[in-house]
Amino acid sequence: MNSTLRLAGLACVSLLLSSVSAGAGPKIVSGPGANPGCFKPWSDQTKFLQWNKKPGPYKIALVNGFVGNTWRIQMVKTAKAFAEQPGIKENIKEFKVVSTGTDVAAQLGAMEDFINQGFDAIVTIAVAPDGFDRIIRLADKNNVVVVPFDNILDTDKVMMVNEVRGLPGNSVDRDRHLGFREVMEGAGNKFNITEVVGNWDTGTSQKVTADALAVHGHFDGVFTQGGSDGTVQAMMAAKHPLVPMSGEGENEYRKQIADHAKDGLKGMSYGQSPALVAIATKAAISALQGNVMPQLISIPIPVATYKDLKPGTNYWPELSSNFFAPNQFLPCGVNFTAPEIMAQSEKNTQ
Repeated sequence: MNSTLRLAGLACVSLLLSSVSAGAGPKIVSGPGANPGCFKPWSDQTKFLQWNKKPGPYKIALVNGFVGNTWRIQMVKTAKAFAEQPGIKENIKEFKVVSTGTDVAAQLGAMEDFINQGFDAIVTIAVAPDGFDRIIRLADKNNVVVVPFDNILDTDKVMMVNEVRGLPGNSVDRDRHLGFREVMEGAGNKFNITEVVGNWDTGTSQKVTADALAVHGHFDGVFTQGGSDGTVQAMMAAKHPLVPMSGEGENEYRKQIADHAKDGLKGMSYGQSPALVAIATKAAISALQGNVMPQLISIPIPVATYKDLKPGTNYWPELSSNFFAPNQFLPCGVNFTAPEIMAQSEKNTQ
């Protein structure tokens, strides 16, 4: 009798442990990962993760935070366009978008709500680089794949996709700021640096640049993040000589470079593409299908300079609406046209 009871007790414990394990999040496994041409590991130290395979099609949510600029609006439109593309649409049962603003608690609440609704994956631009531990644990418990992209988290517990001064507190802003300072303050450099916060927004960047010009009078060069075209507009309005400038990937900024390089705007246009959302969505689907994935996926940053701008290839001079020009990652099958993205609804971007 006692022996039978003990065996039955062990069997129950075994079943319970199996149930917990099934919802304990991804396993750390050996590489290589799936589709390495698209999902390239960040470095040779990047670990690989594998989630339990789920049958599709899947319920996927995009939980955006801040939305008050061109990049974020275009990103949401790109997500919608990608969810409708052949080869992706068949894998998606439901695709929802929500933008929660800059409050971390609101973003966490939205993610928790989607988990409780039975969504299979959440792609997100994190409002802050930390504070997501509880949501990650909840996602792991429910076998939900969480994929931060662009503004990533200070953790190695989730799969992430990553490639001006922008929104304070975001990992992208922080990392770019630290990299800029490290170079400019390197040995032998003696620059007087003025910093203003443009929130990755054209209008805000134009205003704060105009204020800086009014106070300081002259600058020899400019490094800016989103809202680059606003920075150029402020310089022109102040009749400040155009100077070498490194800025984001807005089409309007690239048009400005092409038109005014001869006047001194020796520009470089770099920047993470809003199409990162497509790669993050594609990575989430791959993970749900049980494929081995890098924990941190590296996407090359598209770059164009005043020397290699080509109309109709890396900028579109005939289009007046501002948008971010780089939208192609051919190894991932991501190849959007500007009209395709701009035709999407802005619903759920606010």
